[in-house]
Amino acid sequence: MTQPERPTPPSPAPAPLRSTRRRWLWVLLAVTALALLIAFIWMRRHGDESAGGAGAGGAGRRGGAGASAAAANAPQSVRLATVTQGDMPVLLNALGTVTPLATVTVRTQIAGQLMEVGFQEGQLVHKGDFLAQIDPRPYEISLLQAQGTLAHDQAVLAQAQADLGRYEILLKQDSVSGQQVDDQRFLVKQTEGQVAADQAQVKTFQLDLTYCHIVAPVDGRVGLRQVDAGNYVQTSDTNGLVVITKLSPISVIFTLPEDNLPAVQARLNSGAQLPVTAYDRAGVALLANGVLRTTDNQIDTTTGTLKLRADFPNTDLRLFPNQFVNARLLVNTEHGVTIVPSAALQTGSIGQYVYVAQPGNTVTVRTVKQGIVSGERTSILSGVQPGEQVVIDGVDRLREGAKIMVSATVPASGAQGASGAASGARAHGASGASGASGASGAHAHLHKRVAP
Repeated sequence: MTQPERPTPPSPAPAPLRSTRRRWLWVLLAVTALALLIAFIWMRRHGDESAGGAGAGGAGRRGGAGASAAAANAPQSVRLATVTQGDMPVLLNALGTVTPLATVTVRTQIAGQLMEVGFQEGQLVHKGDFLAQIDPRPYEISLLQAQGTLAHDQAVLAQAQADLGRYEILLKQDSVSGQQVDDQRFLVKQTEGQVAADQAQVKTFQLDLTYCHIVAPVDGRVGLRQVDAGNYVQTSDTNGLVVITKLSPISVIFTLPEDNLPAVQARLNSGAQLPVTAYDRAGVALLANGVLRTTDNQIDTTTGTLKLRADFPNTDLRLFPNQFVNARLLVNTEHGVTIVPSAALQTGSIGQYVYVAQPGNTVTVRTVKQGIVSGERTSILSGVQPGEQVVIDGVDRLREGAKIMVSATVPASGAQGASGAASGARAHGASGASGASGASGAHAHLHKRVAP
């Protein structure tokens, strides 16, 4: 019986192959160890640099904080102004319109052909100066006819009067009846009436001839010509021939709140002349000086304001009709009041206050009570005394007891340019705010800071 064949086991690998595999394994382990060593060294070095940078950054931050603290404790550079005592004008500011005292539209009073224009556009004329000529010939003819009729009727009247005289003599001699004498008297009366009508007609045509020669009714400046020579003009023409506007003197009409009326009326009733100055639209350039002439007779109920008229000589013609101006009315002048620059006033939770300079180059906060505001100056009713010094520039970082470094000191009257106070006052004047009732509004354009 035949036995099954057993599988033959694999023969072992040759010895050289096993050596090669072992050698590659050691190479791989060596490379891995080298890579780990390099990574360790790189991470160690990078960590040292990061730690150094962090230390330097921390030191920098600590240095910056110290510098900020040092800057906060450093003296602040400021400008000071000396509190003074003097006169403070009570001014009321308002918007006004230049209004001429007379504006005349020259129209023809008769119909006819315009023969001549005797003026230049924009010319200054005086009352009675020749302006235009209308063809007078039709009216000259009518005048001759009226004069002829008058002469005829005057002759008829003379004859009737002579007949009446003869009839009266004959009546005494009983040669005529009384009825004839009465009829003659009535005829004389009728003829006298006709003669009077003829005389009126003659004067009418004489007046028409006068109207043919047109002259200036007032002094003023001639506007643009509305019609040229050669046109037929009539009394129904709405535009007329030309417009004459009186420029000198001239007036300004402006409005004030009714709250200011008592003070103004009291001064007018006392016989005082209240000066009024007119400034341009920006409230900067002075145009003219005048006086208040009168007030309107009623208050406008829709706006609560009252119209006033001020007269100006306007000899230099700087005021022009319908021009918008800023009118400033001087109501009164208060004497011996305490004055500070408007730039010194600040507003905060404690109200209005100023920074007052103290010995040792420090400042203290002082609450004050404001009075009248006049442009760059403000009167103070209480809180500071003349001779003290207040800060007008550099108040941004000040607080109670802060150290200061004075860069300049000016009197209250010479601090116009501090912190933009001048521009703020001009803007306040142009806005039309007026009087003591609106005085606090003058600070709306100034820098404000809440007190510490």
